[in-house]
Amino acid sequence: MAIFDQADNPCIIWLISASALVKVAVFFLAWSALWLPLAIAIATRLKWHPPKPLAAQQKLPFLAVLYLIAPLIIWGATQIEDTSFPDYGWDWTTRILISLVGGLGVAILSLGISFTGQWLVGWVDWHGENWQQLTRIGLPICGIGLGIGLIEELVFRGFLLTELQEDYSLAIAAVISSLIFALLHLIWEQQQTLPQIPGLWLMGMVLVLARCVNGGSLGLAWGLHAGWIWGLTCLQEAKLISYTRKGPIWITGIADNPLAGISGILCLLGVAAFLWGISH
Repeated sequence: MAIFDQADNPCIIWLISASALVKVAVFFLAWSALWLPLAIAIATRLKWHPPKPLAAQQKLPFLAVLYLIAPLIIWGATQIEDTSFPDYGWDWTTRILISLVGGLGVAILSLGISFTGQWLVGWVDWHGENWQQLTRIGLPICGIGLGIGLIEELVFRGFLLTELQEDYSLAIAAVISSLIFALLHLIWEQQQTLPQIPGLWLMGMVLVLARCVNGGSLGLAWGLHAGWIWGLTCLQEAKLISYTRKGPIWITGIADNPLAGISGILCLLGVAAFLWGISH
């Protein structure tokens, strides 16, 4: 039973009967309204003033607060619509944890195949002498990847996809939710993110496929998402690879971002083909 008295609240009644796109818009407005005052307080404390770029360490507090608020907004939605987190693909079960581990494995394997292929043709160099750095950064980065992956999957492949399916087919809902997922990445770094928009959109579509393959659970999508964040960040932070500049940037990725190149697209398509294969 929802805790809000729907019968006596015209705003609640209107929201329940609103279109899926209106509900999505209300969700992001509520998320922004709750986050903005906290973001201003953090910016003041850090003495950061836009449009000055944020350092990676400075960005973490903003992201942490933003992502901690999201489950509260979704919980509010479950109370208004008399639904539950399992309706959005999330529940604490052994199954979701098994799928998470499987997704992590597939993500790391896909990155390994992609960068090994680029190494074989001379486009990247491996720096094995830096492997020891993984013992220092591997676990913290894994934790960050799991946290970011969990919240983003709950929001985009969980809440948004499910809400949009009230008015649209799965295919259209997937396209819309993936487009929103890609475009919202522009909030942080426009110049670096813009070339990645097609790759981010495709990533969203692959993660929708992962949820479908996983019987509606977010476990597999969560694992893939977290694994890609974990693997790519470890490669960058530990300086395990470097680009030789012998390959075209439209293949290796603009500004060394795999999602801004054909290599990243092929990696995602390979995972999509694998998921499609195991589901048929």
